[in-house]
Amino acid sequence: MQVLPLLHRAATTEAAMWRSMYLWARRKPVTPAPGDQAFSYLGMVTPILGVFIGLSVVEIPILDLIIRKVVPWEPARWIMLAISVWGLLWMIGLFASLKINPHIVGPAGIRVRMGAAHDLTVAWTDVDTVSKAYRTLPSSKSVQIEPHGDRTVLNLPTGSQTAVDIKLRHPVSYPLPKGPSEPADELRIYVDDPDGFVRACRQATGAEHATMRHAQEG
Repeated sequence: MQVLPLLHRAATTEAAMWRSMYLWARRKPVTPAPGDQAFSYLGMVTPILGVFIGLSVVEIPILDLIIRKVVPWEPARWIMLAISVWGLLWMIGLFASLKINPHIVGPAGIRVRMGAAHDLTVAWTDVDTVSKAYRTLPSSKSVQIEPHGDRTVLNLPTGSQTAVDIKLRHPVSYPLPKGPSEPADELRIYVDDPDGFVRACRQATGAEHATMRHAQEG
């Protein structure tokens, strides 16, 4: 019973990678809605992905040459070539998905993304404080839930790093690829520009409070 959901997630991820690479190749810029500000989280992973992509480009012709000289079966060469090219394109697609899906701060709240894998919105009514705090996590998993005193923290790191703490007014469960998270009191995410991110959150919440006061007075 667990195989079908796994296959579905794999197929969804694969389709998202190809779509992201197509959009990135067309040089379609990120165009936030009015009032939205986009924030990248690529700084930690760009050098790593760049190394892997560069090594793959060099490896493909070398591996092809070795197989041609060592393996007498011609189809083996084409099979390995197809796998190698697919791996290279997959890594480019991963980079593209991270590039075209930034975090968003806007009137609706904080939209937290990680490529095509994670996409959740933290409403301003749920937010208590947003602050800058660099942390290094012991694991590189893209989703990590940990207890912190009597609170539950949902970590969505990039390269085992987080840079922004989003403390909530009350526990909230968020949609994740494997299903809803357990209720969390705090989210921790990575942003390349945490100072700008925190400043944008303060500006957005100030505008939100002004709108609410205006509605109440009306």
